[in-house]
Amino acid sequence: MNFKTESMKSNILYLCVLCLVLAFNSCKKEAGKGGTSGIRGKVYSKYYNKNFSVLADSGYAPDTDVYIIYGDGFSFGDRQKTSYNGSYEFKYLEKGNYKIYAYSEDSTGAYSNHVNQYAPDIAIIKEVSITKNRQKVEVEDIHIVQ
Repeated sequence: MNFKTESMKSNILYLCVLCLVLAFNSCKKEAGKGGTSGIRGKVYSKYYNKNFSVLADSGYAPDTDVYIIYGDGFSFGDRQKTSYNGSYEFKYLEKGNYKIYAYSEDSTGAYSNHVNQYAPDIAIIKEVSITKNRQKVEVEDIHIVQ
């Protein structure tokens, strides 16, 4: 064999290894849809009057939006409405880290120093990890104020 043939074989071998590395890395799945696991939980709400001075009622919150953030992102990936008993579930998730949240009225007045119904909503966030396939993660209740 001559030098040109050896160099060509070396280049072909290098390209094959590179293709295998790229193929292996592109198959790595990250947090998000497409898996066999799920996250579920409930939203519990306290219902107050307009200046949050009197608790009118409390219980699991039906028809409330719950959001999920996939991985380490900052924008929501999907949304579910709670059922009649305040429960929600995100299905078909990959292994990884997630943030689950629902919005609550700010009953502290922290934003404007005024406690009233016009205060902006704040996100109540729960961080969750899925560590294996076919795992069902139960999130502790998300407590909100309405």
